[in-house]
Amino acid sequence: MLDKGLIREKLDWVHQRLETKNFKLDQEEFVRLDEEERSLRVEWEDLRALRNRTSEEIAEQKKQGKAGEEKIAQMKEVSARIKELDEQVKASQTRMHEFLSVIPNLPHESVPVGADESSNSVVREVGEPPQFDFEVKDHVDLGVNLGILDPERAGKIAGARFTNYYGSGALLERALMNFMLHVHTREHGYLEILPPFMANRRSFFGTGNLPKFEADLFHVEGTDYFLVPTAEVPVTNVFADEILAEENLPVNFVASTPCFRSEAGSYGKDTRGLIRQHQFNKVELVKFCKPEDSFKQLEELTSHAEEILRRLELPYRVVTLSTGDMSFSAAKTYDLEVWIPSQKRYREISSCTNFEDFQARRANIRFKASGSKRTQFVHTLNGSGLAVGRTWVALMENFQQADGTVRIPEVLGPWMYGMEQLTGQPFMLG
Repeated sequence: MLDKGLIREKLDWVHQRLETKNFKLDQEEFVRLDEEERSLRVEWEDLRALRNRTSEEIAEQKKQGKAGEEKIAQMKEVSARIKELDEQVKASQTRMHEFLSVIPNLPHESVPVGADESSNSVVREVGEPPQFDFEVKDHVDLGVNLGILDPERAGKIAGARFTNYYGSGALLERALMNFMLHVHTREHGYLEILPPFMANRRSFFGTGNLPKFEADLFHVEGTDYFLVPTAEVPVTNVFADEILAEENLPVNFVASTPCFRSEAGSYGKDTRGLIRQHQFNKVELVKFCKPEDSFKQLEELTSHAEEILRRLELPYRVVTLSTGDMSFSAAKTYDLEVWIPSQKRYREISSCTNFEDFQARRANIRFKASGSKRTQFVHTLNGSGLAVGRTWVALMENFQQADGTVRIPEVLGPWMYGMEQLTGQPFMLG
């Protein structure tokens, strides 16, 4: 959530910056709500001060044997008005809160300005896309032919955008998660957390998923719970309504969770295979840090996600998202895009984002500097380290061989029980 004071002081500038994210700020409505709230609060504070002063005067008059009946009657009227104002102030604050809650974050000044992904900027490309001397298959054909991937039977169980993995296919998914967690905890210094896979409405508001994007979520009917679309939601809210000590920052978490997305608005997109599923696994990196450190932390987080791709020998590129392609809560985002041979293009496998204090304001996450009584909002960051299903896709396609088998990168050997290539489960093909 944006700072109301910042909007008030730099209204035109905020309006212009938000337009670069394809959002039009209703300036007149903000001014009206702000003036209403401030006017009510001024009257409320003035009357409370009058009541306090008059109460002291009445007490003094009583000591002197004077009745003070006129002032007592006056204070009854004042108290009644204060009670009315209590409700009016609360209602006004609620209207302002609802207004602010759907305003996206401001893009950082370093973000390229543009209406959509066509204005994204490539930062670097790492590795060369493989060259094949045979007809390339996509991951679905490879997996089905090996008997390790089965979207058809999963469709009987749950419908479209789900799949079953068998044998070495399931093992590869698990190996990737364990490999990623090992690197991030043992080498990059993240603390592993296993959070709930459901979260309440307050938590989703904290990360910016609600109220605007409820259609993208799976709601558990009859409850306040939603299935998490990413571990960002529960992990970011670990410190909701808390004040952290400056000396404990930064805090770095890593979580491996299933993720659930309705894919509302994606009708007809990526209907084949694992690119866009209702359920998938992801390893998520989340950081809490001081404001002055957050862009350094963004570079570090991005390099940690990149390290997984480098060790898996997957060709990829890093892209800075333009203002019009960024998420609602983001101030700056790097997308990591991995090469998918069957599509002959790069596809997103991680978004590494600095939210600055936008999420922290919504979730009320603060810190106190040493020797200071004043609190500040932390800055929050997160990124996939990596999306496991899409990593599975990239490995299958980039390491496929002419005979339909798939080579396993050497770095995964310890987690794949020494297997050098994926073996099939032909009995499942029937």
